Amino acid sequence: MAATIYYDSDADLSHLKDVTIAILGYGSQGHAQAQNLRDSGCNVIIGQRPGSANYDLAVSHKFEPMSVEEAVKQADVINILLPDEVQGDVYRNQILPNLSDGNVLMCSHGFNIHFGQVEPPSGVDTLLVAPKGPGHLVRSEYEKGGGVPCLIALGDGASEKTRQIGLAYAKAIGGTRGGVIETTIAEETETDLFGEQVVLCGGVSELVKAAFETLVEAGYQPEMAYFECMHELKLIVDLFYEGGLSYMRYSVSNTAEYGDYVTGPRIITAETKQVMKQVLEEIQSGKFARDWILENRAGAASFKATRRRNRDHEIETVGRRLRKLMSWIDDKEV
Repeated sequence: MAATIYYDSDADLSHLKDVTIAILGYGSQGHAQAQNLRDSGCNVIIGQRPGSANYDLAVSHKFEPMSVEEAVKQADVINILLPDEVQGDVYRNQILPNLSDGNVLMCSHGFNIHFGQVEPPSGVDTLLVAPKGPGHLVRSEYEKGGGVPCLIALGDGASEKTRQIGLAYAKAIGGTRGGVIETTIAEETETDLFGEQVVLCGGVSELVKAAFETLVEAGYQPEMAYFECMHELKLIVDLFYEGGLSYMRYSVSNTAEYGDYVTGPRIITAETKQVMKQVLEEIQSGKFARDWILENRAGAASFKATRRRNRDHEIETVGRRLRKLMSWIDDKEV
């Protein structure tokens, strides 16, 4: 069954006329969506705690941030764009007591709604509008006259009016220029977590590290290993992005294409796919969500220690040194 996809002509910004939109959190998605909404003529307010870098960023962008509580009280549509791990507590303590009948509660990732950390009261519809790209791209594509494709989903029992608000919101941030795919909050949440863990972050990171370590342990120079196993990955991913697997294989040498066919299935095996299925089951059952919520309630000590260890991996130290020699790269330091 083909997906339902909406474009500019399917969305009407008049559904946001006289509507106050609160953006809670001025981070990656918050700053981009807020500015795009404002540039589209929407009335936008920001809920962001004072004393934070994101508060100062919002001020530099000519907003007047206020407390989360005050933003919720003033708004008709409330979009929670805070980190997943803090949303539950902020919702229970600062958002829920200030919601009014008829409000629309939004998110750009369904984690907390799907896994029961955000449970809206009767009379408040839930809505998801999720750009399929990081905030800086949502902003830059909008400024260029384009837009990052989005997903849209309605919570249980949400009205047609809420759907129209969602489409108007997607149009206001540029999403209908790229296409807005209708989904469900469950589907968005589970596929997003799966993609991050199995391919985009977890899978790729471990594949790159293991390949780097294999070459270095065999006596090859770490610099050579870095270029072959990490640096050149961007070239291949760009080909995926532009034309899929076939275009990548068309663009590389016949030798590389042959190596793809004979070696790829030896690296990603039936056993690997079985583990992927197990990961998906853990996401669907809520196990991953429970583990992540409990990790944060315990202070996230294990998470932070793992982060520190990975930042000290040899591929990271070699990469930092090499990127400083490449003037065409806008090197980012954490």
